[in-house]
Amino acid sequence: MRIRKRPGAAEMVADNPQFVVPDPKTWRGHWKERFGNEQALHIEIGMGKGQFITEMAKAHPEINYIGIDLETTVVSFALDKVKEAELSNVQLLHVDGSALTEYFADNEIDLIYLNFSDPWPKKRHAKRRLTSPKFLAVDEKILQPGGEIHFKTDNQGMFEYSLASFSQYGMIIKEVWLDLHASNFTGNVMTEYEEKFSQKGQPIYRVEVKFPDRN
Repeated sequence: MRIRKRPGAAEMVADNPQFVVPDPKTWRGHWKERFGNEQALHIEIGMGKGQFITEMAKAHPEINYIGIDLETTVVSFALDKVKEAELSNVQLLHVDGSALTEYFADNEIDLIYLNFSDPWPKKRHAKRRLTSPKFLAVDEKILQPGGEIHFKTDNQGMFEYSLASFSQYGMIIKEVWLDLHASNFTGNVMTEYEEKFSQKGQPIYRVEVKFPDRN
């Protein structure tokens, strides 16, 4: 979903270092200190306007959340939501989500959310997909042994590719939803993108996968 640039977004991000971490590399391996507690840490790579990460944080105060996005405007809209809800268990990173090992130490994360990631539909761009083996190797490194990825998309081709990629990487596919909103799944928190396309009758695909404990 294309988002128009927001005037003043960069200034908003820079003026709120308590929510948008200005030096995330310095917290690598020390995120629990940043949050001031020992709670589990979940991250969302590509957070849209922040609806998913903030609603999850409201519903699960016992978990710490980090939303990641490279687009300044996107981060500024997520910041609005975090501030309005006065959430202490959310931090935002205005960084490239493909460089996760620069910001997180080995085994530091408990769960990763990938919501409506860019499908990069052309075959020659497959390596750019966030569910490709290249990115799965990074995810496995920062996740705790046996850590999970929860993935949602409206793109059938991307979903089929991802299922194959997870399987070929040796991951355990826990559960699959081919039409999430027509299922008995409870507790679903929608992204802005998900709301828009599900209202048009577009099926939403979801899968929970787990890395094998290789220790």
